[in-house]
Amino acid sequence: MPPFARPLRYVVAALILAAAVLAACFVLIDAGEAVVVTRFGEPVRVLTEPGLAWKAPAPIESTTNVDLRLRTTSSGLHDVGTKDGLRILVQAYVAWQVPDDAEHVLRFLRAVRNQPDEAARQLRSLIGSSLEITTSSFDLSDLINTDPKSVQLAAFESRLKTQLQQQMLDVYGISVQQVGIERLTLPAAALAATVARMKAERETVAAERVAEGQRIAAEIRSNADRDARILESKASVEAATIEAKSRLEAAEIYGRAYANDPQLYTLVRSLDTLDSIVNQSTRLILRTDAQPFKVFVEGPTEGVGGEPMKPQSTPQ
Repeated sequence: MPPFARPLRYVVAALILAAAVLAACFVLIDAGEAVVVTRFGEPVRVLTEPGLAWKAPAPIESTTNVDLRLRTTSSGLHDVGTKDGLRILVQAYVAWQVPDDAEHVLRFLRAVRNQPDEAARQLRSLIGSSLEITTSSFDLSDLINTDPKSVQLAAFESRLKTQLQQQMLDVYGISVQQVGIERLTLPAAALAATVARMKAERETVAAERVAEGQRIAAEIRSNADRDARILESKASVEAATIEAKSRLEAAEIYGRAYANDPQLYTLVRSLDTLDSIVNQSTRLILRTDAQPFKVFVEGPTEGVGGEPMKPQSTPQ
C-alpha cells in the first residue's frame, strides 16, 4: 500500500463516524406534530416548531413524536333523561386535538402514553356522563320542536362542551374544539307517546282556531244580515214612498185625461188592460160586443172634445 493510504482510510472512517453522530444529534419536527426529547427516559423539552433541532445522540437522548392534528370521536347512542322526565337517545361528536404547548403535550403523553385511540375511548366515556348531566337541564320541547325559535340545540351543545372541555384539558391534556349533536331520537315507546301527544296538541290548537274562525264568521254573517235588513228596510220605505208618489201622480194624470176625453181614456185603458193580460201564446174567445173588445166593432162614439165621430166609409 502507498504510505499515505492508511492515514486516508482513518480520515474517511472518522468523517463517516462524525456524520453518523451528527445525524443522530439532529431531529426533524414536521408540521402538525410535537417532538418530546427525553434524557434517560425523562422528558427534558418539547419541540413544536417545524424544522430541525439539536439533541444529544442516543442512548443519551431519544425522541417521541406526538400527533397534534385535529381528530373527531363519536359517542354512540346514549339513553338519557330530559328535565320533564322523558327518555331520549342522543349521539354526539367531539372534535379534539392536543394543544401545541409543552405542558399539555407532556400531560397527554403521561395520561394515555401517546395513544390517540385510548384518548378517544376515555373521551367517549366522559361524553356519556356529560350527556346525562346536560340533558337533565333541558325539556324535550327544547330539543325537538316544530317551531325553530323554540329549539335550543346550540345552547345544549355549548353546555355539553363546557362539561367536557376543562376536565379533558386538565386530566388528559386534550383541547375540545367543537361538540355537536350527531343524532337525536326517541325510544320506540316514547316516540309513539310523544307523537300522540304532539298530535293531540296540534288537534287542540286546530280546534281552537276553527272555533275562533267560526265565531268570527258568525259575527260577520250576523253583521251582514243586520246591515242587509237595515238596507232592505230603508229601500222598502223609499220604494213605498216613490210608489205612493208615482200612484198619486198617475191618478192626477188619469184624472186630467178622463176630464179631457172620457172616451179616449176608456179606449187607452182598455188597450192597456189587453196588453197586460194577452201575450203571443194567449188565445181568447170572447164576445165582441163586450168590453173592452166592443170598441173594435163599434169604435169610439165621440171624438175629441165630446163631438160625435163621423163614420168612415169602407173602401169597395
